[in-house]
Amino acid sequence: MKKEHAVARIGDLPEGTHIVVEAAGRQIGLFNVRGEYYALANACFHQNGPLCRGSVGGVLVSREETGWEWEWASEGEIVTCPWHSLEFEIKTGRCVAFPSKRVPSYEVRVDGDEIRVVL
Repeated sequence: MKKEHAVARIGDLPEGTHIVVEAAGRQIGLFNVRGEYYALANACFHQNGPLCRGSVGGVLVSREETGWEWEWASEGEIVTCPWHSLEFEIKTGRCVAFPSKRVPSYEVRVDGDEIRVVL
């Protein structure tokens, strides 16, 4: 059965920031991306690195529709593992380099000024 866990207050997480919190014995990265809250497991699938202690930025992409020109995309939506630089989409937990792999993501709810994670 899923349960909500209060992990932070809105004031603890201004837009564009992230923190690592604990809920039910798990370390979870909590992110504020343009006013929306997201939660990821703080464990990279490669050697269990502390994923959510990494930096947040964007990613270089090239697509056929742009003639394979490089462009910067998803600014503020990518977290990079500090151990070996694997990049993950904050909104989904999907690994940029290995799209079939993900880290667990969790539902986030806001109740008043309290941020809750559903586990």
